[in-house]
Amino acid sequence: MSNVVHTFTSTVPVWSPYVTPVDLASATPEQMAAMQVTPSNKGVSKYVLTLAHDPESLAVRSPLFNLIMYGKDGLSSAERELGAVGASVVNRCIYCAAVHASRFNGLTKRPDVIEAIFKDELDAKIEPREQAIFDFSARLSTTPSQLTQGDADALRKAGLDELEMLDLVLSSAIFGWANRLMHTLGEPLET
Repeated sequence: MSNVVHTFTSTVPVWSPYVTPVDLASATPEQMAAMQVTPSNKGVSKYVLTLAHDPESLAVRSPLFNLIMYGKDGLSSAERELGAVGASVVNRCIYCAAVHASRFNGLTKRPDVIEAIFKDELDAKIEPREQAIFDFSARLSTTPSQLTQGDADALRKAGLDELEMLDLVLSSAIFGWANRLMHTLGEPLET
């Protein structure tokens, strides 16, 4: 039996659902459509198969997630991943933090940023633009109602434009939701 992972890592653990995932071979047409798979597709994650129990929600979630995290304009892909890491650190979602830290590292070839965040969490000291992104994501994930004009001004001072700021809000906020799903539907296990 594998052990549950309790510390942040950029090595992606195995996510083990508490709920039995939908069996791809016996999925309903609605579930198949929501997963956007064909019967020959073998690469559907346990997470998506678990979410497929509610195909109506999954059919909305996946396109929204893809537009937020993989949009062409606004915040760079790496910075969207950093926003996801910030939310995941606050929410203590080891799995999501690992996935998005790994993606950030792959995109930037700068593991020092993630190492600093995982070592010092909310007290991490990183480059100014990345610091502003991480700090905003963490504040949004902790107490969204306490964000002020000063938080937006800090992002502008770090060089973010309006679209980049919106992308950061979206990438951080969707992970507030995703982290809670991951926590309640399963747990990260050592590989």
